[in-house]
Amino acid sequence: MQLTDVTLREGDQMPGREYTADQKIDSVRALDDLGVPFIQPAFPATGEKDQTVVSELSGTTDAKIVALARALERDIDAAVDAGADVVETFVSVSDRHLEHLLSASREEMLTMLTEAVDYIDERGATPHVTLADAFRTDHEDLVEVFETIPKVPFVTLADSVGARTPATVRSSLDRLADDVALSRVGVHFHDDMGCGTANVLAAYHAGVAKADVSVASLGERAGNSSLEEVVVASAVDLGDDLGIETDELVPACRDLLDTLNEEYGDRKAILGEAISEHESGIHTAAMLSDPATLEPFDPAAFGGERRLVFGKPTGNDGARKLLKRAGLEPDDEMVSSFKATLAERGPLELDEALALASREFGD
Repeated sequence: MQLTDVTLREGDQMPGREYTADQKIDSVRALDDLGVPFIQPAFPATGEKDQTVVSELSGTTDAKIVALARALERDIDAAVDAGADVVETFVSVSDRHLEHLLSASREEMLTMLTEAVDYIDERGATPHVTLADAFRTDHEDLVEVFETIPKVPFVTLADSVGARTPATVRSSLDRLADDVALSRVGVHFHDDMGCGTANVLAAYHAGVAKADVSVASLGERAGNSSLEEVVVASAVDLGDDLGIETDELVPACRDLLDTLNEEYGDRKAILGEAISEHESGIHTAAMLSDPATLEPFDPAAFGGERRLVFGKPTGNDGARKLLKRAGLEPDDEMVSSFKATLAERGPLELDEALALASREFGD
């Protein structure tokens, strides 16, 4: 499964955001360094800024630069003229969206889409297609769309309102696989019900070819599937790093968020400072012997850092292991004294606690 990063296009649509061209360009270069194969930074028809972003990046990245466009010639012209590698055009496909968003019949939508794909091809760019509200669209109607545009390499099914969960994602894709090669299918989820990352993993197991993700889930409403969560979950649980430079993942994502002036919480999965911090006496004692006892992965594998903290919660077992790691041979009296010292001077990082042990009880 390949990834398309949509952080910059989706994030820029969030209320109160207005990323500059420089912020977007710098962020794309960071994502390119991570090895993300497709990056969608802009919607060039929206104006000069997004056109500049695409034109400045054109031909300078390993990643394919994807520009969003409605199924309109003027949108496609803006994307192609800016130098996009891929033009991702989108149409509504559910009955509800056709009536209330596109104000078009299904036949009219298919005509628009076919003409748009042909026009992208004529202009020399690669067409990709996103089908809005696809997971609330009848199976037969989805199959008809795929059959109408057989040469488009990737057709992405969007869960536009975040209404699906892993079980229904899997059942929908398994049924689609009876009629459509999933090597052409991409997915795009929103996190309105907290299922964005889990839905991508369900789609992975179904066998889709591509998934849209965003750093720290930046995107409209509750955001999109998290790039860093999808990558780490795939690497740790499935043994598939998705082609991403995983050892730089955490610092690269944090730097990108700093570039965009976006905040993330200390407890944010993968990125938060607190997720690799341990102070409980029982936990730290066990982790001094084997860190994997109480963590899902080594944070260093993704560029993060484990923090073991010692102080008042530290128990006899933890104090004894610290003293031994400092090269000492503790008896019960030394352990008790060291516990009291940690309680008085803590919380201390591991290196600080070892230095304290050597200083207080060494020769």
